Amino acid sequence: MKQNKFTGFSTETLNFLKTLSVNNNKAWFEAHRLEYEEHILRPMKNLVTDMGGFMLAIDPYFEITPAVNKTISRIYRDTRFSKDKSPFRSNMWIVFKRPRKDWMDTPGYFFEIFPDWHRYGMGFYSASSATMSRFRESIDEDPDKFLKVISFYSEGKLFTLEGEKYKKIIDENKPEEIQDWYQRKNFYLVHNSEIQDRLFRKDFVDDLILGFRQTVPFYKYLWKIKSGS
Repeated sequence: MKQNKFTGFSTETLNFLKTLSVNNNKAWFEAHRLEYEEHILRPMKNLVTDMGGFMLAIDPYFEITPAVNKTISRIYRDTRFSKDKSPFRSNMWIVFKRPRKDWMDTPGYFFEIFPDWHRYGMGFYSASSATMSRFRESIDEDPDKFLKVISFYSEGKLFTLEGEKYKKIIDENKPEEIQDWYQRKNFYLVHNSEIQDRLFRKDFVDDLILGFRQTVPFYKYLWKIKSGS
């Protein structure tokens, strides 16, 4: 059940992210840390809190703790293996997933906010080739079942399918409605949006719930593939 703590993000949220991208240094961030905590961290924690009950209804093993490194991303970038050494992100995200070591190879739900747009969806962060092989095998075994669990995608316009694809066609005999999925190295379903008024209102929780609810049968389908059951 929602706890109604989330009242929306604010123009200050977006302004902070935008200004941070220009003043990406520790001195500026420390001088504005209270703004980060008030306009970024607080609404994200409240959003996680209000979404928690619904997410557990999807998967009782989801991590729903409203905290950084649990469900909320760090503002600090990992620069160890990056040419870009700027220390802070200009985007933040929330992830609902099972707390597993191989979390990148398991399906999960996400919301991400940037200075001038946002997105939410469900899928893999980085599915392994073994997981994607099992995914294709599952389609081959029962294509009608697959088409049924993705019917919300085929019939609706809320989500788009994204993720890297193989250049070489794996099976040219697959029908068009399956081919786009079959060719993926990994994938996620995402709703991309420009900044709209609902982002600044408590009703945005309802938007996430409505979108996430559509994908539940497909999420469970993916978990069965992942677990081998």
